[in-house]
Order: sequence, then structure tokens, then C-alpha cells
Amino acid sequence: MAYKLRLVQRFHAASRAEFLELEHQFAKLERDIAAFPKGRRYLPYSGREAMNTLIWECEFDSLEAAQQAVAFLEEDARHEELARLQLPYFQDSYTEIYKLLEESE
Repeated sequence: MAYKLRLVQRFHAASRAEFLELEHQFAKLERDIAAFPKGRRYLPYSGREAMNTLIWECEFDSLEAAQQAVAFLEEDARHEELARLQLPYFQDSYTEIYKLLEESE
């Protein structure tokens, strides 16, 4: 059964360049270190979310794998250091987990 982990991060619009530069460093960690979950990043083009929102998404084969990824990100010192630098630019953030409907019917 597939699950999607989404990290939704709203940042101060005036700090867009600084926020996205740090996000590029998160992406580099994902590329360079095999243990990091490999997500995709989105910025809204149209829709409900404000333009100063970044959405990171990654799919997992199980709920346990998605939860382990969250735990890994919270415990990894490299990730936490970047998160500490990015924190002043945050307005809001939250985590969502979705279960794929087609496989659960």
C-alpha cells in the first residue's frame, strides 16, 4: 500500500531567495546521501496555497516507511542544521501523510 508524505512550508515572501537557497542545500543532501528520502519539491503556480509555499513530497511503500522517514529527518544532524538556518524564514509548516486510495479499496 502506497503512502505519500508531504511537508508543507510557508515562508516569508520577502525571504524567498534565502529560503529557496537553503532548500537547494536540502536537495543536495538528498542527492548526495543515500539514506535521505528522495522527494520532489513544488512551488504553487495556481491553486489554494499561497505563492510563498513550498511543498516537498515523497512516496513510500508503507505507512511505517513514511513514519521512519519523518523520524530520520528529525534525527539527522545535517538536516537539523539546515532546518535551524531555515527556521527564521518560516511562517508555518505542517506534515501530511496520504494513503493511496486505489490500492486500499
